[in-house]
Amino acid sequence: MERGLSLNQILFVGLLAWAGIRGWAPIWALVLIAGWYFALVYLEQNGTLDKWNATRVLGIILMLRTGKGKIALEQLAKPRRFWRAYGEFSIWLCFIVMFGVILLIISAALATAAAPAQQDVLPASDLLLIPGVTSFVPFWWPIIALIFALVIHEYSHGIQARAHGMQVRSFGLLLAGLLPVGAFAEPEYEEMSRAPRRERMRLFAAGPSINLIATFIVLVLLSATANGFVAKTPGVHATGIIAETGAQDAGLNAYETITQIDDSVVANRDDFTEVMKGYSSGEVANFTVISSQANVSETRVIEITFTDRWQYHMDQCQQTSGCDMEETRVLMEAQGIEQGDAFVGVSNLRSNTAAVDGWSFLADDDFSGLQKGLILLVAPLILLGVPIQNDGHTMPLEERAMLTAGDGIIASNIGTEGMLAAFDFLFWLAWINFLLGFANLIPMIPFDGGHIFRDATHSTMRFIMRGGDPIRIENAANRLSSMSSLLVLFIVIIPIILPRLVS
Repeated sequence: MERGLSLNQILFVGLLAWAGIRGWAPIWALVLIAGWYFALVYLEQNGTLDKWNATRVLGIILMLRTGKGKIALEQLAKPRRFWRAYGEFSIWLCFIVMFGVILLIISAALATAAAPAQQDVLPASDLLLIPGVTSFVPFWWPIIALIFALVIHEYSHGIQARAHGMQVRSFGLLLAGLLPVGAFAEPEYEEMSRAPRRERMRLFAAGPSINLIATFIVLVLLSATANGFVAKTPGVHATGIIAETGAQDAGLNAYETITQIDDSVVANRDDFTEVMKGYSSGEVANFTVISSQANVSETRVIEITFTDRWQYHMDQCQQTSGCDMEETRVLMEAQGIEQGDAFVGVSNLRSNTAAVDGWSFLADDDFSGLQKGLILLVAPLILLGVPIQNDGHTMPLEERAMLTAGDGIIASNIGTEGMLAAFDFLFWLAWINFLLGFANLIPMIPFDGGHIFRDATHSTMRFIMRGGDPIRIENAANRLSSMSSLLVLFIVIIPIILPRLVS
């Protein structure tokens, strides 16, 4: 075993020290990373990793190999025509999504370059998207979802390899400490390098495509689960109370449930809107509200004097720079808002099932089949921002407390806690699968998208330069692919590095 520190180890320690000085990560996290790194170095130098059929890669990643699962792989890969057809479908699906990935990273880079000082500087831990480390990604459900997503991703690669006659040497996990950060199906590289490019493209496309398909399957299950909730107390609530209005003067608080206005029962937002049509500004109404704290509910009646909704919006426009009063007036007329309309003084009024209403769209009769399909297509993009908005939760905690299990067979059997657990798991399963499939289609090596783009570039160059020298075509395609990867890398790091340089 070598004594002393090598140059690479000194550089690694220096990088960790610099990260600690700059405050890019907590000291305890840097100490754990350093401990893991030197433990791997020790196990590598004394031959333990070789005995485990493991390899240290990228400094701190442990690659663990296993031959288990190969028998099941053989059985699954038997309908080869089906898997080859699926591989062809995967290529086109990946190209469509890859186009979206490229648009997203370019738009993010342009937005950052236009106003770098206005962009949020995320902590380094949040950039890694590691369960339990990233502030908006908790540990247990995401880590279980990540393992599932990695397994189906790599197994899909393996199925495509066997469907096209390529051997799979082993499967394995990539570990950073106890956290799985990747998985792999290790084919016979000589066979894969000799395989036709179209077959290789099918192999690389199979992983991201299975994650994307799994995302939509899970979203359907998530929608069915969301439909199994009802409100503990039917009514509406507001997430904000507007200053100098009847609601604030009467003492109404955010997230208090409004169940009744005078003698009219309010079970949801539609009821609230309908009841309010019968009032005008200046009138007074008694609101029955319920507040819940520490599982104790208190019902009270408050008296609210309505202000003028039309005048409120006009005053807001007058106080906002660049707001056009005439445009605001036309917009309110289009929305049916007139002078004298009653205004309570609340913002973001929602039904008490609002936490799950957005996900139960597949069971909503107000949407046509086409509308449901379009919502399902954009749902993954909406999904990504939810835990960021809710500090790592799948829904606002105040609205979560308003839900209870419905009277369906499954809901009544597993209860409210079971339904909430099922919702959380399905949410994170969809979130992780979409992120894994989407990010893997960045057209840059070593991502699957980079391999697909490289082989597609070779095929395109061979078509353009048909009849030319094969070696010249190969070299030209390799140069173009390498330059494209560097360009994409540059575009990807702009939103990460530029705000830090100007902050």
